[in-house]
Amino acid sequence: MTDPVRHPQSASAPVRTKRAFLLLLLTLFVPGSAQLVAGDRRLGRRALRVTFAVWALALAAAVVALVDWPVLVGIATNPWGSLLLMVLLLALALFWALLFLNTLRIIRPSLLAPGMRPIVGACLALLMLATSGSLGYAAYLLNVGRGALGSIFASGPAFDPADGRYNFLLMGGDAGSNRVGLRPDSISVLSVDAETGHTITFSIPRNFQNARFPDDSPMQQVYPEGFNCGDECIINALYMDVTNNYADLYPEAKDPGAEAMKDAVSGILGIEVQAYVLVDMGGFEKLIDAMGGITIKAGNWVPISNRTIPGTNQHYPPKGWIPPGVQKLDGYHALWYGRSREFATDYDRIQRQQCVQQAMIKQLDPATVLTRFQALAQAGEQVVETDIPAEQLGSFVSLAVKAKSQDVDRLTIGPPDFGTAAENFVTYPDFDLIHQRVQEMISRQASPSPSGRGPAGSVTAELPGELTAELAVATQEPEITEEYLQQLAEAGDVETLGALLADNGECSVP
Repeated sequence: MTDPVRHPQSASAPVRTKRAFLLLLLTLFVPGSAQLVAGDRRLGRRALRVTFAVWALALAAAVVALVDWPVLVGIATNPWGSLLLMVLLLALALFWALLFLNTLRIIRPSLLAPGMRPIVGACLALLMLATSGSLGYAAYLLNVGRGALGSIFASGPAFDPADGRYNFLLMGGDAGSNRVGLRPDSISVLSVDAETGHTITFSIPRNFQNARFPDDSPMQQVYPEGFNCGDECIINALYMDVTNNYADLYPEAKDPGAEAMKDAVSGILGIEVQAYVLVDMGGFEKLIDAMGGITIKAGNWVPISNRTIPGTNQHYPPKGWIPPGVQKLDGYHALWYGRSREFATDYDRIQRQQCVQQAMIKQLDPATVLTRFQALAQAGEQVVETDIPAEQLGSFVSLAVKAKSQDVDRLTIGPPDFGTAAENFVTYPDFDLIHQRVQEMISRQASPSPSGRGPAGSVTAELPGELTAELAVATQEPEITEEYLQQLAEAGDVETLGALLADNGECSVP
């Protein structure tokens, strides 16, 4: 009866206060120990078994994370695995909260000094919020992730690499209110080495014509000589053509238009494209904002286009300008940086799109995912469609981490890597040459050239056009400023603007 831990009524007020905080700390660090030393020992022993089991699971998870952490990602992204984890987190949150309430009963607040009762109560509430609240919030985020993964990713079987590489078709869909249907104006393939994560970006201009289809493609029935009906058959028209007229050729496909685009791009590049990712460009800015923005190093000014002048193909003067140099772009400006082609060419735009893709790969790190998970999941659910199987996310996350540590090579199937705009390479493409260059890039696993664009179109560490841009600024009169560019646009001096902005496709990721 003289033990102050189990019988506090015989202790002094200061001892009772120390006892109260000691029991709270025991419940915080070793749940169940407070009950073992001062309360229901049977409950304490059961709680300690649970505590030790959780510690063992956490230790095992830490070991797996060090050895092969994508296994944990695979469990967390598996529908049944994530459900089990969510239930376990909720059960632990509830159990810990009940232990804290039981600890409060053991403390017996009525024996504390009147001034200490609210302090002990507040500390108990804060500890419950930090422990049970955190576990409950983690379960909530896991549920958000389950919903997003279920709506974005496919439920089909995993697929193997083709010739040692995973090839993903990435399309930026432009379905504006003034357009009929969706047009993938941004078309590229991310080809990733299945072992090393070495990545190559192959970009295809939206006005590419005469696209070929592999021999086993159902599109051979409709276009045996390729997508060759003239100017109406540029490659970004294929998506809606199949969606509206030939969807029956892909009876099991969720998105027949995307499947046809995969076939066309496979034929153009001479490689097997296994999966696609379709990003709604209208919602793309939400995804960038959810990331917290991206940082790029722009080579020249890029206009933010205004609306089209009625009855013409011309635009009103730009609404704004994105300046050269290192820029932290929010979603709105990142979208315009990637899509603007006013006073420039489609090929400049392709280079900027490649840069935006590289920035997203480099800057979407685990810390960003953890701190912005809910926003990323919600944005992704709204703007992304893909046929990548959910069960392969673990292995692909591992590949993404490997890719982050390497430069991304890139090749545009058109100018500047194939001819010039005047040579109409994209209208009359040389497929043998394309296949040869693609295979050369894939087989050459060396590091990118230390400076300048390599022979196969590698991404550079420094801007090739940076010196040119600086010389232009130094020699032009008046100085190239946003105000000067806006004056030229308002005066309709397209020729001067085209000369000043000729290298605005140059870009790198700092």
